[in-house]
Amino acid sequence: TFKDRLEASRETLKKRIADKMDVPDERCFVGFDAYEMVINSGVDYVILATPPGFRPAHLKAAVAAGKHIFTEKPVAVDSPGVRTCLEVYEEAKAKGIGIASGTQYRHSTGHQETIKRLHEGAIGEIVAARAYFNTGSLWVYPRLAGWSDMEWQMRNWYYFTWLCGDHIVEQHVHNLDAVNWAMRAHPVRCVGIGGRQVRTDPVFGHIYDHFVIDYEYETGAHMMSMCRQMPNCENNVSEGFAGTKGMCEIIPYRKFAITGQNPWSFPGPDNKPYIQEHTNLIESIRAGKPINELKNIAESTLTAIMGRMAAYTGKAVTWEQAM
Repeated sequence: TFKDRLEASRETLKKRIADKMDVPDERCFVGFDAYEMVINSGVDYVILATPPGFRPAHLKAAVAAGKHIFTEKPVAVDSPGVRTCLEVYEEAKAKGIGIASGTQYRHSTGHQETIKRLHEGAIGEIVAARAYFNTGSLWVYPRLAGWSDMEWQMRNWYYFTWLCGDHIVEQHVHNLDAVNWAMRAHPVRCVGIGGRQVRTDPVFGHIYDHFVIDYEYETGAHMMSMCRQMPNCENNVSEGFAGTKGMCEIIPYRKFAITGQNPWSFPGPDNKPYIQEHTNLIESIRAGKPINELKNIAESTLTAIMGRMAAYTGKAVTWEQAM
């Protein structure tokens, strides 16, 4: 949207891959309609990494133009956006268009090996799960003279629900997606709480700084979801599962372990999933069998959205209501 951001990005690329880069001024675009010009500039595939509030429209336009896509997570910030993504998923599938998402855990060797064992029954029936993304504070840009409300919100997109979805959607979606993957399902109901305890200054927009959500799956299993962005607190980014035959603990990139009747631990090291997710997309396209991860990430995005809805309203929210 902003020329200074575009130029900073181009300078970074020049320092790193100048010999592989061909981006003249005439292929640099700025503005809310810049995505249309990028799509029509002769590209093979697009990377969608703008604020998530724009993701459904960008996905729809890219698939309509027949472009393969790497989309960052989440893919929407509200129910209409998720419904758009599910429609786009079907269109992309019919056209043979590849779509990979930035839920890199699904491309992590450690996660893959662990969840494969959960699906094979290593801990028996999963009766409970937990998902944590408790971390510190993030960047913020104080408002400068001359910025309109729109520019201030766009430059601080993380702090406005219409642009980011709140941090349960933008960040915690990673862990919620991992649990949905292990459960082979999405939740059917949730209740929750949250609020602004530390980030109370209007400079931080209007999103919350903590959420705690109790999700229920159709099997009756519950997931305790907890996410927090506060300084000077203990950090914890992990997933855990309790089954009828054992337990499983995942600390992304570091620990993948099963205890109980079928003990096991991933010998490691984990691969580099931030790279592997792009490699897998490109290789699938070249092989003529493009992957399409949009439905998975759309459902995990809605999982996060329904948790936010429960915390914002103080009421139970069902999957049907959220959709």
